[in-house]
Amino acid sequence: MTSARAAGARRTVPRRGRRGRPRWPWLLVLLLGLAAGLGTPVVLDAQAAAQYPVSAGDLAAGRAALGTLAVKGRAPRTGYDRDEFGPSWADVDRNGCDTRNDVLRRDLVDLTVKPGTQECVVLRGTLADPYTGETIAFTRGERSADVQIDHVVALADAWQKGAQRWTDEKRRQFANDPANLLAVDGSANQSKGAGDAATWLPPNTGYRCAYALRQTAVKAGYGLWVTQAEHDALARAIDRCVVAG
Repeated sequence: MTSARAAGARRTVPRRGRRGRPRWPWLLVLLLGLAAGLGTPVVLDAQAAAQYPVSAGDLAAGRAALGTLAVKGRAPRTGYDRDEFGPSWADVDRNGCDTRNDVLRRDLVDLTVKPGTQECVVLRGTLADPYTGETIAFTRGERSADVQIDHVVALADAWQKGAQRWTDEKRRQFANDPANLLAVDGSANQSKGAGDAATWLPPNTGYRCAYALRQTAVKAGYGLWVTQAEHDALARAIDRCVVAG
């Protein structure tokens, strides 16, 4: 995305969080961080994470799921092709809309849909992008790629960590599973590529906890494994989660 396009398409997202929300969670993290000699970066991480708080139940479930993941080396990428996961954006739930439009309708607000498509095809909308913390105006057409649908656990990463052993149908379901899909900033998605948590985390540090919990849940749910470096990166991100007060 060029700088001119970015300037025209984006504005800064307001800080999230409910007015009057208790501020003790990140203050507690600050005190613990200072006691450990970690200093200012912990303050910034805690304040950012407080914009995307998680429940105590979600955090406990995420830690439990992380503990179930097998840890071993990455398998070769031999044989990987996007087509191994079926056609792009199939209508797996048979609701008349392809998966891309399903996710756009779920994640965008202020939607305009194309008439005569059973409110399926999204023409315009606004995305509060979790990966960058910016707001993106989506318009179908030449600038459609400003908003892309990310596989939170990338297909190539899944292939190297267990998916190559799956049936074709399981891979197709995985590629279209809403739990593994997010509408995000196109350039951030391109930067991520097929990276796992050891090589890429959202530049919006406040979202890293939620991102790590989602990756962990997806991998646990599908029986995928992680590398040691990936496991450690997920654990660090989850340890910096802020629980909603």
